[in-house]
Amino acid sequence: MSFPAAAPASDALNVLSRFRVEFYESLYARADVLFELTDAVLCTDGPVKTLVELSLAHEMRRGHGALYAAVDKGWCEPARLRRALADLPLPRITDGRIALAVDVSNWLRPDANTSPDRLFCHVHGRRADRSCDQLIPGWPYSFVAALESGRTSWCALLDAVRLGPADDATTVTAAQLREVVTRIIAAGHWSTGDPDILIVMDAGYDSAYLAHALADLPVVLAGRLRSDRVMLRDAGPARSGPRGGRPRKHGGVLTFAKPESWHAPEVTTVTDTTRYGKAEAMAWDRMHPRLTHRGPWLEHAADELPLLHGTLIRLTVERLPGEAAPKPVWLWCSATGAAPATVDLWWRTFLRRFDIEHTFRMIKQTLGWTAPRVRHPAAADLWTWLIIAAHTQLRLARPLAEDLRRPWERPVKTERLSPARVRRGFRNLRRKAARPAAAPKPGRPGPGRPPGSRNQHKARIQDVGKTVKRAETIKEHEQQRG
Repeated sequence: MSFPAAAPASDALNVLSRFRVEFYESLYARADVLFELTDAVLCTDGPVKTLVELSLAHEMRRGHGALYAAVDKGWCEPARLRRALADLPLPRITDGRIALAVDVSNWLRPDANTSPDRLFCHVHGRRADRSCDQLIPGWPYSFVAALESGRTSWCALLDAVRLGPADDATTVTAAQLREVVTRIIAAGHWSTGDPDILIVMDAGYDSAYLAHALADLPVVLAGRLRSDRVMLRDAGPARSGPRGGRPRKHGGVLTFAKPESWHAPEVTTVTDTTRYGKAEAMAWDRMHPRLTHRGPWLEHAADELPLLHGTLIRLTVERLPGEAAPKPVWLWCSATGAAPATVDLWWRTFLRRFDIEHTFRMIKQTLGWTAPRVRHPAAADLWTWLIIAAHTQLRLARPLAEDLRRPWERPVKTERLSPARVRRGFRNLRRKAARPAAAPKPGRPGPGRPPGSRNQHKARIQDVGKTVKRAETIKEHEQQRG
């Protein structure tokens, strides 16, 4: 299945209908119930609070029993749905390239003691000193989305992977990004001669390792660094001393917290922005981190770790929305020799990474991604893909939506409608789009558990956190390396 490279308003309904058919065909078990359940998420009034209330929607022609059975025993083929998402028209940034953002969002389940594969998810507090941060059990999901240019609350969700107890987040992210970029190239969105795909990420990722793992793909990575990091310069030409010895591998040290250690930047730009005031970016070329045999580099084949050169950027702004004092942002990009316009493109695209946070808020608070109290991780994965398909349909229906605003809301142009406003009118658009789900067949509910009997198959309490096997493997590697 292939979609056109761009979908004008006249063809938007056709693209939406074709995706709905492809989504229905990717549901291999309980397809009719799952498809109508997704329509109920899109058409119900107000935010989705509970799963059972979706059975009262007009679009859900089955009862609540069939709904729960479909979520528990249904099956969606993720590979086929991933290809369908990659074949859709993708948004692009100002210079015409594709920009991807990767981030983790948590499905918190603190009271689900019988749910397996839960990890301790980091939840930020509201205090600036981070003293209110907590670790709450839940299922973390890694999302990849394509970003748009300019300030918007839209992005195109392309993939989601649940992180398990035995998974290393960095290696899983590297494999996930490789598969997403490969599908984008196979769909014809990138060809030889096009600008490299730009991938932006926050400080929780090892951007150096991801750049090394994806070095054979046409991608450029830009990730934020903590303010307590250091970067190294090249060692310069080899110099032989009186005693000989091994030549230097690293040059001078640039400590982020010590301005006296900074050398003159190769690029300096000053840009006036409407939201942040004056933004100043300083870029140092050919800076590399000091790598050690830990984390994802434990299983590196060669004893000598590589030198990963990139561009270090320090971004400072005049003001922030609200009254928060602006702090400098440090970025490291995997490309070198950048011009001033390219440096500005990198940090501007990184700021667009926060648009995925609006998407997380949308799918959680409005579409009800974390509303169901499912027990098994497979059911959580299935529900996650249904929510991704629902959000994708909202994005495809964006050119067709009307501004059904409340009396106290301001009028907004069609191209500036938020996902929540597009959802208000999706019930009218659904009547025009394809509806491949079959009508329900009459039936009778099962007898259920006999009255007075007790449950003889009690679920056991599940542990939370990383598995011991992973910790033992790390310990063995450390012992082998001395």
